[in-house]
Parts: sequence; structure tokens; C-alpha cells
Amino acid sequence: MKKTVLITGASSGFGKETAKLFHKNGWNVIATMRSPEKETDLTALSDILITKLDVTDKATIKTAVQAGIEKFGQIDVLVNNAGYGAMGALEAATEEQIKQQFDVNFFGLIEVTKAVLPGMRQQWSGVIINVSSIGGRLAFPFSSLYHATKFAVEGLTESIQYELNPFGIHLKIVEPGGYKTEFAGRSMDLFGAEGLGEEYNTPFNKFVSMLENWPMSENLGEVAEVIYEAATDGTEKLRYPVGHEAVDIITARQQMEDADFKKMMVAQMGIN
Repeated sequence: MKKTVLITGASSGFGKETAKLFHKNGWNVIATMRSPEKETDLTALSDILITKLDVTDKATIKTAVQAGIEKFGQIDVLVNNAGYGAMGALEAATEEQIKQQFDVNFFGLIEVTKAVLPGMRQQWSGVIINVSSIGGRLAFPFSSLYHATKFAVEGLTESIQYELNPFGIHLKIVEPGGYKTEFAGRSMDLFGAEGLGEEYNTPFNKFVSMLENWPMSENLGEVAEVIYEAATDGTEKLRYPVGHEAVDIITARQQMEDADFKKMMVAQMGIN
């Protein structure tokens, strides 16, 4: 029997590459996105259901999950991939920006997870893969909202494995490093340090310049392959960092004292 995967944020980037890889390996794919009417690449493939799912809209979550089960019978793997980054000084962030960042990256992930859990519990099997980031293990400046959501995803995932493992449901966290996706484009809310003066604007502008020159990999398929590995390896492994710099920087963070790591990051980013 063919297995089925549901992927959020499948319109571009990691989500689209992951949908293609699972399809190539013979899976049924529920590729969800906010604007399915705009999708063209995935529509040409068989055994793919392209459907609307906005992680901030519970009605679309429920409808997408139901449609996937009606078409394919059950959902074996969930890939929580949808997300974006809000970048700027915490003091400059509006209440709406703070809430939206958490609604998409954290609360939306919870709602999608809760929507698939009854079916997974009933079938006594399933894998839930949460796409986090190296930003779930360490922090960059002017990214406090984004890091707060990713740290939350890491803690949530590590905790719920204890309650879901007895039902045959396994939890995984994939932690990509720097990749050329829409994250730095239409998927970023760059609200900056408006109204806070040069004391904030100067280091913020240096940070943005650093990001623009940060080495990014174009091999999005590398992340899709790790997501597929997490879905199929049958192990108790929880975290999957991906990207050479991801492993290096996470290792450095684990081995260095807080103050030393901060000094290294400040020096590399030139923000002081």
C-alpha cells in the first residue's frame, strides 16, 4: 500500500522540493499551500493532491486534512514546513507583527499537527517532521521573534515525542542552515528598527548587509533528502541538522561558553 505525506508550504522552496522527492519515491502527496490556484509544477504529476491550507485558518486545515484522507485513505507522514521570518529590533515590532510570527511558525504548526493526530492515533503509526532551523538552536541579532518561534518548535517537538511515541507516532526536527529560498524574499518581514535612532539603525543595517552576503546553498534538494530520510529511517533520532555550516555552527554553540559564542558572532557580523 502506498504511503501518504502531507506537506505544508509546498508552493516553493523546501516544501516543493520535498513534494517532488516523495512523489518520485512512489508516495501519495498532499501538497498544501495558501494559493493552490497559482501552482503549475506539481499539477502535472499523478497521485498529488494540491489543496489550500493556510496554517492561520483552522477551516482550511480541517478541509485539507479531510480531503487528503478521503483521497488516499490515511496520512502517514506530516511535514510542517510552512513559515517565515520577521527581522528587526524587538522594540520596533508591533503587536500584530509579533502575533503573526507566532501564529504562522508556532501556533499554526500546532493546529496542523492536532488535525492529523486523531488519524495517526487510530492507525497506531505516523511520523511528524517539523522543519525548524539552525535558528532553533542558536540566535542571530535582530531575529528575536523568529528565533523565539523556532526555539518553541524545538521544545514542543522534543516534549510531545514522549506522549505520542506510545501510539507509534514518531517526532523529527529538521534544522537547515543557509539556503536560497523565498525565506529571504517574499517570506521575510523586514520591519527593521524604524523610529529607534541611529543607535539601532546602524547595527541593523550592518546585520542586513551581512545577511545579503551570507553564503547560501542552492541545493534545496539536500534538505528534501534529509526530510525524506527522517520520514523513512525508522530510528529514534530526533534532530537532523542539514548543511555543512549548520553542523559546524551548532557544534560550536554546544561547545562554547555563552559569552565566547556571543563574541564570535559579534565579530563575524561586524555589528559592534
